Amino acid sequence: MRRYQANFAGLARIIVGQQLSLASAAAIWSRLETTLGTVDATRIAAADPLQLKQCGLSAAKIATLTALAEAVFAQPKALRLEGLTRTSDDAVRTALMRVKGIGPWTADIFVMFCLGRADAWAAGDLALQVGVARAFGLGERLSAEETLEVAERWRPWRGVAARLIWADYAHLRTLGGDRDPRKPAVS
Repeated sequence: MRRYQANFAGLARIIVGQQLSLASAAAIWSRLETTLGTVDATRIAAADPLQLKQCGLSAAKIATLTALAEAVFAQPKALRLEGLTRTSDDAVRTALMRVKGIGPWTADIFVMFCLGRADAWAAGDLALQVGVARAFGLGERLSAEETLEVAERWRPWRGVAARLIWADYAHLRTLGGDRDPRKPAVS
């Protein structure tokens, strides 16, 4: 199971991995670590954007990481990522989404992968939308709202269910996705 530290590097790793395969995200992260040494707010703020681009980061991800570094250093209300471990999921989402470029998916994945909350749910995640739809024979893909409705039955363990659905989704992809999506895989 993926689990990252609840700090700048953990959130940066999630940002780097947005909309990429695990392998691509890992390669970019490795280049970023090689280039910067430690991935933290100070080094991201000081990095030349061209350096970050050469690591494989898009302009949007560079802008988000830079905005995150600025939020960490902002006064008087600096974003204290480590302090989020003691706040509610909603407060975490609100704090993170104040940073330009961080949306609901990134905030939800931070709650899941960095804070390790068992009831976290990333309704905007494409694999969850497809995985839940296929698991219950509900078509090819559900909306974020529809996945939230289905996931209600799994409280307080929605994060655990998400990991199972992701595993099933990954398995289906290795099979070429030829399982009949109308036949439920879970109940």
